[in-house]
Amino acid sequence: MLKEIQGGVCAAKGFTANGVHCGIRKNKTKRDLALIVSETQASAAAVYTQNLVKGAPLTVTKNNIANGKASAVICNSGNANTCNANGIEIAEKMCELLAKELGIDPTDVVVASTGVIGQPLDITPIANGIPALVKGLGAHSDLACEGIMTTDTRPKEIAFEFTVGGKTCHIGGIAKGSGMIHPNMATMLVFVTTDCAISSNMLAKALSADVKDSFNMISIDGDTSTNDMVSVLANGMAGNEEINSEGVDFDEFCKALNAVTVYLCRQIAADGEGATKLLECKVCGGKDESAAKTVAKSVICSSLFKAAMFGADANWGRVLCAIGYSGADVDVQKVGVSFRSKKGEITVCDSGAGVEFSEEKAKEILLEKEIEILITLGDGNATATAWGCDLTYDYVKINGDYRT
Repeated sequence: MLKEIQGGVCAAKGFTANGVHCGIRKNKTKRDLALIVSETQASAAAVYTQNLVKGAPLTVTKNNIANGKASAVICNSGNANTCNANGIEIAEKMCELLAKELGIDPTDVVVASTGVIGQPLDITPIANGIPALVKGLGAHSDLACEGIMTTDTRPKEIAFEFTVGGKTCHIGGIAKGSGMIHPNMATMLVFVTTDCAISSNMLAKALSADVKDSFNMISIDGDTSTNDMVSVLANGMAGNEEINSEGVDFDEFCKALNAVTVYLCRQIAADGEGATKLLECKVCGGKDESAAKTVAKSVICSSLFKAAMFGADANWGRVLCAIGYSGADVDVQKVGVSFRSKKGEITVCDSGAGVEFSEEKAKEILLEKEIEILITLGDGNATATAWGCDLTYDYVKINGDYRT
């Protein structure tokens, strides 16, 4: 039984966190360095961007957790540490400085960076900020969440309580992501902690399976980031028997993990750069899972459709168009489309053709902050869900001078 609780990444036993302003960002009101620490070494797993251009922290993290273990996560915002000649050196130095302060091995650190690409990252403010970062550790998931934000307009965190093997477990996560978000894991920064005991191999298996239906199904702007990843630390302090194979306990853990990831997916999509609306595309009746996912992603990625949603225009032809060029094996003469929000639901297309509907009612539905696009394919039983947002004038304003 899943129960939403408070605490974010500090909801799980043995985890503390903090966030400070160290001086990477010019705005002193913005925290730019975040830390999460487990009091015991934890099982660790991560997934990374598929962009061939990768931030140096990803390379260092991948090497550090090759043994499936980690004790801490450090992340800076304001600079991506990507395409820098000394990027690896800086990322490794971040691990070394933190490890010295915590009394752990440098290879027990997950390191991440987010911000502008191609600008040198000075280690000095980070080195100066780490002592205060460590000294202030506590139940400060909110501060860590602030420390990883860039163009995000609000923090994103969640936690749940669940049961495994008769033991009460906890899982929580924080995320950043607003722009440069497009399906191809991973397209944001997400840090998850849990006190459930699970082997690193099974943790990696759970995470790899989950992202296919969660973070890989988000698109804000069609750009796959260079830096981002999702990492999970599981320290086992809940006291359950370690999950080291598939079964009921593994299934319960996967459900809890998915509750965290889907919540954060929706939060990231709703907070897309310049966005005013969360779009959730639900596809049913697919010939197979691949077809359903391909259709959902194609619709949510369509710039024309996203623009129509900004204008509350029930331009369903753009949905059909996106389905048609998606490459999915679909019989377009079977396709149905409806729009739904808390103001109601309206069918706009049936059997691949338009139907009469009230434009006034449709606009009322599409003026809401959360809109569902319901697509029926009529080819089978496969389903898929993808998340995105509308495309607004502010997206261009934000990205027109993002670097300067």
